[in-house]
Amino acid sequence: MLRAQTPRARDIVTPKRVKRNPARTNIDKIIRMASVTTGRKLGIAARVAGRVISQHARKSRSVGALTKGARAAASHFGRVLGQLWLEVTGFVFLTLAGIGVLAFFREYAKYQAGHATPSRAVLAVCFAGLFGWFGVSSFWRVRKRNQNL
Repeated sequence: MLRAQTPRARDIVTPKRVKRNPARTNIDKIIRMASVTTGRKLGIAARVAGRVISQHARKSRSVGALTKGARAAASHFGRVLGQLWLEVTGFVFLTLAGIGVLAFFREYAKYQAGHATPSRAVLAVCFAGLFGWFGVSSFWRVRKRNQNL
């Protein structure tokens, strides 16, 4: 039985690299770039400039120190802004719950006078309870975050 022969690594002949004329290569690049839009050219130039700047910045200790300092400051400010966001939303929800409580008293007075059904008073209680829960849970989340620090 004959086996199909596969070429061995030592038997494969790799073609030799042909040296290209560098001037011709640059001309080819220029010709190809002529058909590229201005926006794309600016994007390419920005990427190249960013790469060059980042390569020089990696070598500088002062840039590294500034980067670490900026990251630490951004992390701190982000944490504080997150806490502020939770507190503001909690206040807004508690304010809406207070409006719901006022609506409940108004609807309950109408119900006592016989001018409204009890469903509107129940709806006002549900609204106030829901938004009260949102407000309180928002402040609990702030407290939990502060305890984890």
